[in-house]
Amino acid sequence: MVSEVETKVVRPGLSMPGVLLRVEGLAVALAATGAYVYLGGPWWLFLVLLLAPDLSMVGYLANARTGSVTYNTVHNYLLPGALLAYGLLAGAETAALVALIWIAHIGMDRLLGYGLKYPTEFKDTHLGHV
Repeated sequence: MVSEVETKVVRPGLSMPGVLLRVEGLAVALAATGAYVYLGGPWWLFLVLLLAPDLSMVGYLANARTGSVTYNTVHNYLLPGALLAYGLLAGAETAALVALIWIAHIGMDRLLGYGLKYPTEFKDTHLGHV
């Protein structure tokens, strides 16, 4: 039987913070998709690029540490946020649209429980063990 302490440490995705992070992921995915639609982005581009950030998993072919670095670099909001800011401020619509797709992808991943990776193995995430 799993103790309460083990549940909080081993499976944080089932805790209140884990639930809140997943709901937050849903909100981000919906907001980014809504902004994409509002800006008039083509659906074909959205569908083609939605899973593109997962190409970062190729780092796992080297080892878990490299994989976690490549995955985490692509699956946090810093780079797409910067790209979105550039796109909006510079009037670069394509950059803004790509950033919104990227942000939607990250939100979708968080909703599904795929969090940032620890260097131990792919299934160890900040949202728990997948």
